[in-house]
Formats: sequence, structure tokens, C-alpha cells
Amino acid sequence: MLSWLAPIVVFGLVVLVHELGHFLAAKAMGVYAPRFSIGFGPALFRRRWGETEYVLAALPLGGYVRMASRDDETMALIEGGGEHAPEVPHTVGGSGTVKVGEEHIGDGLRPADWDPEALVPFGPKPVPEHRWFESKRLPARLFILVAGVAMNVVLTFVVLTGAYVSFGQPYLLPVVDSVVAGMPAAAAGLRAGDRIVAVDGTPVARWSEVVERVTVAAGDTLAVQVRRGGTSLALRLVPAAAADTNPLTGEVRGVGRIGALADTAHTGIEPIGLPEAVARGAATTWQMGTVVFTTLKRLANGRESVSSLGGPIAIAQVSVQAARSGPENFVFLLALISINIGIFNLLPIPILDGGQIVLNVAESVKGRPFSVRTKELIARAGLAAIGLIFVLVMFNDIKRLLQSLLG
Repeated sequence: MLSWLAPIVVFGLVVLVHELGHFLAAKAMGVYAPRFSIGFGPALFRRRWGETEYVLAALPLGGYVRMASRDDETMALIEGGGEHAPEVPHTVGGSGTVKVGEEHIGDGLRPADWDPEALVPFGPKPVPEHRWFESKRLPARLFILVAGVAMNVVLTFVVLTGAYVSFGQPYLLPVVDSVVAGMPAAAAGLRAGDRIVAVDGTPVARWSEVVERVTVAAGDTLAVQVRRGGTSLALRLVPAAAADTNPLTGEVRGVGRIGALADTAHTGIEPIGLPEAVARGAATTWQMGTVVFTTLKRLANGRESVSSLGGPIAIAQVSVQAARSGPENFVFLLALISINIGIFNLLPIPILDGGQIVLNVAESVKGRPFSVRTKELIARAGLAAIGLIFVLVMFNDIKRLLQSLLG
């Protein structure tokens, strides 16, 4: 059951929150939004409340919010003033330009919920110009476009904060799992199962505290108190100097290493109050976002291989593994995917939020909108770019899947 439920929860919630950001922002700015859809393809559920139709579709790989656009009126005139053209308002939103197998009303048949007092496509009344997306000033349009990403960031923060409050902060106890032959720990007589009690007379309760003291003591002699079974031992070791590279900044610095690994089976839980959980949730959200930006930068300059990218299959596999390993891991994975999706949508690819932000700013600088033909070409280029990325990540996913199956 987890094999399909976990990915649906992850994809569905992240997409729902992203598109809800666009939708709420559009409503707040007075833009007409006749459809809010989670997923693409045939509708599994469809219900209209007020002036918006809410849809749950068969393919939960994205979503979109339809917003009334000047382009619809323009296309209606080009096509001869057909009354059904305005029934397909332009889609504005990071994952919404591509609408796979979507149902259109244009065959002359009225829907079951036809309302003679409603705006198209639910009634005969045309959408007022002041409710078009393009009729709003640039700050309002940018607010709508950024709202999806902002909601993903908020989701990440809320999920992480809730996780810290609910699960506390797990930490490793200072218990040795193994030592590396030829390294200072082995030379000093440290063994698997030893519990480190103090370093240079300072008591330690966590493995991280041991690492902190060893890291800054390269070449220095450390007095280490160890409990082995019911016996207390005093050992002396000299951390070896090693180079450590910061994965975020690429900075290289000298650190101390003793060649001992922590036993991950021995852990403790530190309870966290709400104020500290909020602070940690914000800090972890920032750290996750920084990692995503750094990874994108490394991909752009060739320092990171595109073979490391994962797609829907990889996300589904990791979601199942996280769900099976416990709620803590699943929740943190949800937060990580949410911030990834949010930041990915800021890329300046035409059909993503970032691309539409660039397009709207460019039109504002130009002083008039681009032509329908130009927008169509830009959208096609963006669609091709997204298609290329999708093919690439699917190739990586299938390659990893085959490697795991074939050994």
C-alpha cells in the first residue's frame, strides 16, 4: 500500500500547496480563476463552488490554476469571435501551462451546472477586463506568480517546525561502532562498543560533542575517558590532520580525525519547545534552500553531473523508503521535496514561475505586451526545455532502477 500511497501524499500535498498559493493570490488580486486542478488528464472529481471549478485529475504529476487572460479575447477575435474561446482562460502558474487531455467546452453543449448569471465557461457573461491577469499592475502579477513558491517555503517551514515539536531532535550517543585500522582511535586502543564519557576532562553526552573536540585538536594529545562494559578506561590519542571540504561553499580547511564511527543504533531524543522549534524550522528551511541553490549552481557550471538528478520514479522510491523507516524521515522528505519544487519553479524557463516572472518584467520594461505569436514561441521553447529535463531525469531513474534490479 505504501508503494503508491506515499508518493501520492508527497506529490499531491506539495502540488496542492503550490497551486493554492497561486489561487489565493489571484483571488486576493481580483483575477478571475475559473478552475483549480490537482493533476492532469481525465477528471476523477469535479465540483464548482462559487465561480471556480475544483478538479482532481487522474495524473497527479502537477496541477494548474486557470486565470482569465487578454490572450483569450485576442484568440476569440482571430478565430472569428467564437463565444467558446473565452471558455479556455490562459493558465498562469509554475506547473500549469501543460494541460494533458484536458476537457474543453466548445461543442455547443451546455454543462450540467450552466448558470445564466455566471461568467464563462459556466455562463454566458464575458469576463470583465479588470479581472484579467494582464489588467493588474506588475507588483500584483509578480505577487501571484511568486505565491506558489512562497507557499512551498511556508509548507517546508511548517512541516519542519511541526516535526521538531512532535519528534524532538534525535542525536547519536557517544558509542563507538567501529574503528579504522591505522588511525589514532585504533592505535589508542578504542574498540567497538566503547562509550566515550569525557574528552580532556569535559563530559560528553553526544557523538557530536566528541566530533567537535576532535575536529579542533589536530596534532594535539587528547585524554579520552571510556566505559567498556563495567570498566572505566583512560586512553590518550592524537587526532590526525585531514582536509575537509564544505559542500556548500567549497571551502577547504584542516581538521582533526581519529578514525572512529558512531553506532547509529544508540540514539537519544532531545525534546524541543515551540519557540526553539520555530527557530530550528526556519534555520533548516534556509539550509535546505541553500543546498538546492548550490546544487543548481554546480549543475550549471558543470561541477555536478546531471546523472545525479532524479525524477518521479526516484522520488516515489525515496518516499516509500522514508515512509517505511518512520514518520520522522517521511516528514523531513516531504519538507525537502517541497523546497526543491518551489525553488525549481524559480528557474527562468518560460512555462515555470521564474520564466513568467521574467516575461512579465520584460513586458513592463518594453511598455507593451509581446504578441500572441511571440508568446506562443516562448511557451514552446519552455515546453521543450521541460520536456528535455523530464526525459533526462526519467533516463536517470530507469538506469538506476535497472542497475538495482540487475545488481
